[in-house]
Amino acid sequence: MSSDHPFISGAPVRRVEDERLLIGGGQFLDDQVFPSMAYAAVVRSPYAHARITETDLTRAKEAPGVLLVLTGEDYTADGLGSIPCQDVCFTRDGSPLPKLPFPALARDRVLYVGDAVALVIAESDVAARDAVEMVEVSYEVLPPVVDFREPREPVADPVWAGCPANEVFHEEQGDQQSTKAAFTGAAHIVRQRLVNQRVSANPLEPRGYIGCYESNRYILHGGVHSPHLFRAQLAKDIFHIPEDRFRLITGDVGGSFGMRGALFAEIVLVLWAARKLGRPVKWVASRSESFLSDHHGRDLCSDAELALDETGRFLALQVSARANLGAYISVKGPRSALNALTMLAGCYQIPACFVQADGIMTNTIPTAPYRGAGGPEAAYILERLIDKAAREMDLDRVELRRRNLVPEKAMPYDTGLGLTYDCGQFERVLDKALSVAGFAEYEQRMVASKDAGKIRGLGICNVIEQTARPNKEAAEISFNDDGEVTVFLGTAPQGQGHETIFRQLACEALGIESVHVTVKTGDSDRTSVGGGTFNSRSAVCGGAAVHQAAREIIQHGRELAADQLEAAIEDIVFTDGLFEVAGTDRSLSFKEIVSEAGGFSEEAVYLPDAPTIPQGCHICEIEIDPETGAIRVDRYVTIDDVGTVINPMLLEGQIHGGVAQGIGQALFEQIRYDPETGQLLTGSFMDYAMPRADDLCSFVSETHPVPTALNPLGVKGAGEAGTVGALPAVMSAVADALEPYGRRYRNARHPRKSMALY
Repeated sequence: MSSDHPFISGAPVRRVEDERLLIGGGQFLDDQVFPSMAYAAVVRSPYAHARITETDLTRAKEAPGVLLVLTGEDYTADGLGSIPCQDVCFTRDGSPLPKLPFPALARDRVLYVGDAVALVIAESDVAARDAVEMVEVSYEVLPPVVDFREPREPVADPVWAGCPANEVFHEEQGDQQSTKAAFTGAAHIVRQRLVNQRVSANPLEPRGYIGCYESNRYILHGGVHSPHLFRAQLAKDIFHIPEDRFRLITGDVGGSFGMRGALFAEIVLVLWAARKLGRPVKWVASRSESFLSDHHGRDLCSDAELALDETGRFLALQVSARANLGAYISVKGPRSALNALTMLAGCYQIPACFVQADGIMTNTIPTAPYRGAGGPEAAYILERLIDKAAREMDLDRVELRRRNLVPEKAMPYDTGLGLTYDCGQFERVLDKALSVAGFAEYEQRMVASKDAGKIRGLGICNVIEQTARPNKEAAEISFNDDGEVTVFLGTAPQGQGHETIFRQLACEALGIESVHVTVKTGDSDRTSVGGGTFNSRSAVCGGAAVHQAAREIIQHGRELAADQLEAAIEDIVFTDGLFEVAGTDRSLSFKEIVSEAGGFSEEAVYLPDAPTIPQGCHICEIEIDPETGAIRVDRYVTIDDVGTVINPMLLEGQIHGGVAQGIGQALFEQIRYDPETGQLLTGSFMDYAMPRADDLCSFVSETHPVPTALNPLGVKGAGEAGTVGALPAVMSAVADALEPYGRRYRNARHPRKSMALY
C-alpha cells in the first residue's frame, strides 16, 4: 500500500504495516508453530474462595496424548517465585504494601473463579483440553468477599489473613488541613458517589504464549507490553537466575488496551513447562477463558465533594476512593488508583485538594491498568461534580468551567497533587470545541429532538492526561553495507502503527527514502533497554530515542565522510541525506559512505525528565427514545492538544478507537459477579455487551497542538486521549437528558441499552 505523502513528521502517511496484515502476512501468536511443539491447558477453580483438600491426577496423566501434568505442589518444589507488584505504595500505618504471594499455580487455596490450579501439557490442544476435565480437585468452599464499596471493617473470612479488613494500601495526595478550612468557608458544596464499573479489555486477539528452552535460555513468544521489564521480573522474582538467560519476542499483536501489561501466570507456566519437557509449549486462551483469566480494569468507587464560593470559583476538592484490586495484586495493580489521585484537579485551578484511595482485596479476578489507567476515572469524578454544581447553583455549565480553567499565563502550573503542567491553552481548546460542535445551535437541535419524540442531552468535559512517565527507552539505527537501514526499538506495539511513525522520524532525520528503512520492535535482545508500549509513551520516549540515535548516526557519518573526502570534520555539512564539504560540490550519500565503511550503527537511550500532559475537550450529544430507553450517540466532537502531531491520520485513528471504548464503558460494558457466590455472571459476549458499529456516530476529531519543551520532538501522548474524555462526556450527556425526569433510569425491556447513572 503506497503512500501519497512523503515520510516526514506531520504527514498523514498511511500505515505501512497494513498491507502485510491485510493480505494475511502477519505473524500473530497463533500463526506460529515450532517443531515438536506441545500444547497446554489450564485447570481453573470453579469457586471464588476455597481450600484445596485433594488433587487426583491419575486419569489425566493416563489420557491419550498427555505428556505432563503440573500442580502448585510441583511449582513450590521447583522453587519458583511469586508474580511481583512493581508499584510503590503504603498501608494506612505507613508500612510498605504487603508482599502477598501470587503464584502461577494455586497450591492450598483458590481465591477467584478461574484461579489456575493445574497445567496439562499434551501433544495437541484438543488432548490437553480433554485431559483438563479429568483432573479431579476436591474443595472446601469458603465465603467469598465480593463487595468493596463500603468503609473498611474486619470480615470473618478475609481474602488474606494479614489483611483483616481486606485493605492493602492507603494513599493520600494534597493538603488535608487547607482543604478542610476551604470547605468550612464555602458558599456551596456538591457531593456525589461515583462508580467506575469493572470492565474487560477484550482485544481482537486473545492472549497466548509459546515458551521455549534452548541452549540454557528461556525464550517467550507472545504479546506483552514490556519485554525488558518482564525479562527482569521473570529472572529476579520467578526463576531466580540471571536476566541474560531470557529473551522475549512479541511478534504481531492484536490489541491490548493495557491488559497485556500484566505478568500473567500463563507466561510463567509455558516457560516452566518448556524447560521440564525440553519442547516448545503453547497456550492460547479461548474467548470464554479470557473472561476468567484476563485481568480486568477500572472498578473504582469514589465519594467526592467540590466546594465553591458564591461566584462559582472552585475553592477545594476532596475525594475518597476505593479500588478493587481483586484476589491478587497484579504487577501494576494499584497504578490506576494512584494515577487517578494525581489527575483529579483536571484542567482547573483548585486552590486546595485532598484526595485519598484505598486498595481493597476481593475474591475476584485481579485488576490492572486499562486504557487511560486513572485518567477516565479522575475526569469522570471531576466533570460530573462540575455539572452538578452548575445545576444546583443555576450557573451556565460552560461558563462555570471557563471561569475555573488554568489560564495559559499560569503555566507552568503546579496542581498540588504531584503534577506540573508545563504548557497548554485550555480555554482555546474549549472555544474550538464549542465552535466545531455547533454549541450555539444546540437548543435548536434539542427542540427538533423533542418534536420527533426524543430526549436530547449534551455532555461537555475538559480533560488532561499524564503520559510518558519517566522510564528509559532505547533505539538503535543500523546501516548495512548496502545502505539499507533497520531501526530497532524497545517498544512493543499492539497495533498502534509504530512501523509507520518511527519510519517517518528516521526518514526525515536521515534524509533517506522509506523503502530503505525497516522498523523492528518487541525483542528484548535487540536493544540494551526498553520501557515498552503503554501509558501513551511510545511517540514521546521511542520517538525521542530515534531522534537521538539519528543525531548519533549523522555525527558518525560526518566522521566517516571527513575521512573518505579527506576533509576536516568541521567542514562536513549534512543536508537532505548528503554529507557535503562546505563550499564545494564534493559530497557523499549514506549509501556511498557505508559501502566503503562496511556499515555501522548507533544506539541512543532516552529518559524523560517528567511526564507530558496532553489536554482536550470532548462534546457529546445523545438522544434517548422514551418509549424504549434506547440511547443513540448522535454527535461527537473532540479537540485534542497532543503537542507536535507526527501523523494526523494515525492520531485520528487512536482518538476514534479510544472514544469508542469510552462509549462502550458508558453505555454497555460491565463485569458483574454474583454477590453471594463470587461467580462471574458476564462470562461471554452473550452477557457482556460490547459496542457495535451501529452504536456509534461519525466522530469529528481535530487538534490544537501546543508543543511541549519536555522532549526534543515536542510531542505528548495520544493513545489514551479518546477514552479519557469519552466516559465523562457520554455520561454527562445522558444525565443532562434525564435531569428533568430524575437522575436514575433503567430500562428492563431493552437490557443492551439499559444503564444506571451513579
